[in-house]
Amino acid sequence: MTKKSLYIKFIIIVLLALAAVYLAIPAGGKINLKPLKINFEHQFNLRLGLDLQGGSHLVYEADLKDIPSDAQGDAMASARDVIERRVNGFGVSEPVIQVSGNDRLIVELPGIKDINQAIDLIGQTPFLEFREENPNPSVTPDQSGQVNLSADQAFKATGLTGKQLKRATLQFDQQTGVPQILLQFDAEGTKLFADLTTRNVGKRIAIFLDGQVLSAPTVQTPITNGQAVITGQFTVQEARDLVTRFNSGALPVPIHLIEQQNVGATLGVQSVQKSVAAGLIGFLIVALFMIIYYRLPGILAVLALSIYTFVSLALFKLFGVTLTLAGIAGFILSVGMAVDANILIFERLKEELRKGKTLQQAVEDGFKRAWLSVRDSNFSSLITTMILAYFGSSIIRGFAITLALGILVSMFTAITVTRTFLRLLVGHNLLIKHSLYGVRSMVEEEKNV
Repeated sequence: MTKKSLYIKFIIIVLLALAAVYLAIPAGGKINLKPLKINFEHQFNLRLGLDLQGGSHLVYEADLKDIPSDAQGDAMASARDVIERRVNGFGVSEPVIQVSGNDRLIVELPGIKDINQAIDLIGQTPFLEFREENPNPSVTPDQSGQVNLSADQAFKATGLTGKQLKRATLQFDQQTGVPQILLQFDAEGTKLFADLTTRNVGKRIAIFLDGQVLSAPTVQTPITNGQAVITGQFTVQEARDLVTRFNSGALPVPIHLIEQQNVGATLGVQSVQKSVAAGLIGFLIVALFMIIYYRLPGILAVLALSIYTFVSLALFKLFGVTLTLAGIAGFILSVGMAVDANILIFERLKEELRKGKTLQQAVEDGFKRAWLSVRDSNFSSLITTMILAYFGSSIIRGFAITLALGILVSMFTAITVTRTFLRLLVGHNLLIKHSLYGVRSMVEEEKNV
């Protein structure tokens, strides 16, 4: 590699490191491209889990009395999936929804503020149905002889309900700006709605939600595309919540809230402080060992490890990784794995120097021979993290994600950053002494003999 390309790579690494430092520091992380006439402005912050930033802990009990014993497990799993979709639609980061025992569901919502709204969102099951006019309502006059027709009497069921709903989306009336909900039915619902509108041209079709009439528009023409629009006296937020509830589906079993607990952030702050202290102590011990044992390459490894730390934290912010205590543990573990790659490389480098090779050749051969071991060890670890992320719970998944990101970044810093630094140094005459690399030269060994 030519000197020019080496310096270009070095400049790129420095720029990358500066950008990572800017994103990683607590007060930084803001990108504003508006001065460049690009409409982009965003503040990147670390997202913390329930154990670090506090939140709400909810426990629900499911009513399984009408569910056969052999189907209760599937019913609880389905209820968990429905609640998870609802919580994700609510915008909660890294929620924990898991089944406990036979009939308990544990829901942890980190950073949630409006707990009552979250409880409503989780527990309520909207019942949507479409009814047509009842030509023969069963009514009786009151004592004054007047006939009061209720909505349930005026309209009869058609079999078209939220069960046939494929998706709901929020939109706004182009003329009035009033929020509306657009419903898209599945194949069965499309056929039912087409038949319903075809036989009720010039008549009203009532849209009921939880037993209340939202609207009762008059059918002008048959609607065969499987779409319907709900209008009503609701705010934008109410319409948005309805859309979320429609899209999340109905709960397969009734659930009841039996426990609610607010988790304070005090414990989380203490945990973060202790984790940061543990990480710094570990980093200093590793740095001291690398410098004492590997001399000049050790100093470069510490520098690369510092870059690795800032790049990893920057990626956590960019990708929106939610940090829990388990995630921090994964990150600290990845620091040790990053050093492991450097140790493999430096030991190979020392072996090549002992064979009498020049420093430049020893650096190239050392990296080339160590690459296979670094690759295999890191890829086997990545496979393990994938398994943990796929089959593990949210806490285990957080550990696996931070560890996987750390492994990928460590491979970059060990193979690219450290290698670039070494290639730049071996070209200077003052830095070619083998003792700087923890190895005696052939001349020194002959003198000792």
